[in-house]
Amino acid sequence: MSRKVFSAEGAVSVGPYSQAVDAGDFVYFSGQTPLDSNTGKIINGNISAQTEQTFMNLFNVLKSAGLTSDDVIKVNVFLTDMNNFKNMNEIYSKKFNSPYPARTTIGVKELPLGALIEIEMIAKRK
Repeated sequence: MSRKVFSAEGAVSVGPYSQAVDAGDFVYFSGQTPLDSNTGKIINGNISAQTEQTFMNLFNVLKSAGLTSDDVIKVNVFLTDMNNFKNMNEIYSKKFNSPYPARTTIGVKELPLGALIEIEMIAKRK
């Protein structure tokens, strides 16, 4: 099967995966972490800064697919510390318009390269 994929200019992948894959009406976005595309490393900073960077990375790929945050229907958030939920949620709430996408937030032991957060999304074309 041939896959139609999307990636953002300057985006960094830390493994053998596509940043987004087109599946007809749906686009599936791989999890993004707060990587700085200039250094290829996780940014220094607290959960708020890392959440901002993660969304910047995700929305760059979203834009490359010709979509906006209003097209996102499902979000999965992975946190290494559930004590960061409140601060992550404050940033998250500013990234989408109401009604918000469906969401799951999961506490995990660790994430690639020591990230505090990883977020993946599914979007639907109008």
